[in-house]
Amino acid sequence: MARIRLRNTMTRKVEDFVPLDPAHVRMYVCGPTVYDRAHLGNARPVVVFDVLFRLLRHVYGEAAVTYVRNFTDVDDKINAKAAQTGRPIRDITDETIGWYHADMDALGALRPTAEPRATEWIPAMIAMIQGLIDGRHAYAAQGHVLFRVRSFAAYGALSGRSVDDMIAGARVEVAPFKEDPMDFVLWKPSSGDLPGWPSPWGYGRPGWHIECSAMSDGLLWEAMKDRLSAQALAAPHVFDIHGGGIDLQFPHHENEVAQSCCAHGASDPAKGFARYWLHNEMLLVEGKKMSKSLGNFFTVRELLDQGIPGEVIRYVFLMTHYSKPMDWTADKAREAEGVLRKWRGLLGGVRPSVPADRVVAALADDMNTSAALAELHAMFNLINADFHGADIPGFDAGAAADEFIASAHLLGLLGDDMGAWVDVNTPDLSGYIERLAALRAEAMATKDFSAVDAMKAALVAAGVEVRMSKAGVELVPGAGFDAEKLKDI
Repeated sequence: MARIRLRNTMTRKVEDFVPLDPAHVRMYVCGPTVYDRAHLGNARPVVVFDVLFRLLRHVYGEAAVTYVRNFTDVDDKINAKAAQTGRPIRDITDETIGWYHADMDALGALRPTAEPRATEWIPAMIAMIQGLIDGRHAYAAQGHVLFRVRSFAAYGALSGRSVDDMIAGARVEVAPFKEDPMDFVLWKPSSGDLPGWPSPWGYGRPGWHIECSAMSDGLLWEAMKDRLSAQALAAPHVFDIHGGGIDLQFPHHENEVAQSCCAHGASDPAKGFARYWLHNEMLLVEGKKMSKSLGNFFTVRELLDQGIPGEVIRYVFLMTHYSKPMDWTADKAREAEGVLRKWRGLLGGVRPSVPADRVVAALADDMNTSAALAELHAMFNLINADFHGADIPGFDAGAAADEFIASAHLLGLLGDDMGAWVDVNTPDLSGYIERLAALRAEAMATKDFSAVDAMKAALVAAGVEVRMSKAGVELVPGAGFDAEKLKDI
């Protein structure tokens, strides 16, 4: 079994991942607020944690991993859109969830085991809030319920900040009903057309942070505790991995830690909620922060509609380690497309196999996707060299190709359901192959290769990779392929 190591935000260390129960590995990732299309930055954690989901399933077995990612479908942004459009909130959230599924499916992301909607968990949130009040960790004031931040001594452990420093350096909402500026909302009143539910504190709706605490506990503890091992049962209300973007580390995840630990009587953040915290870094576009004002803001759907395949988007994401800022560039997209076109040439007649140990090892090393891609490139180069007549003692190209494809599948690449873009966007180059082969045969006789060289140069200028060997001529559309330039050849 591969030894998985993960960068734990709580401890600031890369640690061996040891699940509480190897037969029931549990992971929760914060999902989207469903009021609009997912932008490119929203997609990065989806791909990051999809790779982790695939790795965990490979190591522990598909049935042994439970992955929960929520939908926030009660939020002021959703309310504002409903007021602006006059549409019912449920129509907006249903439509947006449908968009989200279609866009993330296009990136090759597996659906999580469970995708709860916040509005389906209101009773659980109310019960958790009441428990926090009973434990004097929260208080009701003017229709609101607020969490007493200073009641949790370890507040700030995840983000590495002290409460006093947070107050001095952050903009916090100061309201007359707050005991302390850092106290945050668990419940707030609703009026007019705003969505709401009856509660002991009046008609209202939950704050943002409480939903993830209630849903993770309900789905990764309460719903599973009759199946967990004795070791897992000895750590009640604790699950293995909590993930999300680095922008959620504070305040969202910090507040989750505090309210969840206090709700379950735990003083140690590492023992009262999630054991391993993973955060992916932010996304840039052409070296700059994505912003509508800079004109570099893209939704996933906009890129797909521009003809950039979802598999290409995924490959670009995998080129950078999740803990580093990722820069989306047009050059990287062209490079990814060229690589995937070549790789997909190996798909014919593939037999079932298992991923290469060295690819698994790269992913197990804190999800080093760039190293895993490097291993795939090395594997492909050997297979390609064999195809072009290289004598590699003891090398079985067929078995190597099977292992290569299985390894790519572990990264979510080269799946049968993601390859339609190649057929749609790949031109018929057979005529050019015949012409180049004829020119080559003539040149072999006359020793004048000028016509061959000219045609090769024109093909390369059109973004076509030219491969010539004893086996014949092969043309592969690569990075920057431009079909218009073929007309001049």
